[in-house]
Amino acid sequence: MVLNKFSKKSMSKALDYLIEVRGEAILPYFKFLKEAGKNLDVKTRDLISVITKVDKQTEKGLKQYLNRALHDGCTANEIIDALLLAFPTLGLTKIIWAIEIILAMKIPDFNPEILGQKPQWNEICSTNEIKDGEVMYMTIGLRNLFIYRNKDSYKVFDSRCPHRSEDIKPEALEGLKLTCPRHKWEFNMSTGECTANNHGLRTFEIKIENNVLFGFW
Repeated sequence: MVLNKFSKKSMSKALDYLIEVRGEAILPYFKFLKEAGKNLDVKTRDLISVITKVDKQTEKGLKQYLNRALHDGCTANEIIDALLLAFPTLGLTKIIWAIEIILAMKIPDFNPEILGQKPQWNEICSTNEIKDGEVMYMTIGLRNLFIYRNKDSYKVFDSRCPHRSEDIKPEALEGLKLTCPRHKWEFNMSTGECTANNHGLRTFEIKIENNVLFGFW
């Protein structure tokens, strides 16, 4: 059987198995989902996905789509608002269930200290501190970052795996390969892309002023 992109190391071994043995039944479902939301922007699709996972109280799914929403530009405030707007169908119990999971994930975006703040430029370090061709790990405020330099080009990545929000430590870095310890997802740190699928590390906008690197979050 020839499998498409959905079979390429998906979020679940069980799903991989079903695609392998019953691809003719499973793959049309993914196509249906894609077509059903084709007129929605990415952030709206992500927020709806978060709500559906909360409605079904699927913890793994909530973590995955929560990370995807943040990766695609949704703010923590937008995610909370989406849950509250869905109150008529979710009810308070499911919303509280979701918030407890979110708090346990310790995602900086949801920390009350910065939740109400608008994204802003944050000083990271002098560009002279980052060696060409290497990856540097830093903690700035509440965020852990990986920074890659290629000559005069820089990339700043969130340290959290887009799969289940595992906070990946610098010990997981080998050259330009970063491996999440939980499910062994590997990332090419020159691009932030996952070697197995299209769920790469969250990348922050950057700028350089007077040889100082800034990140926007």
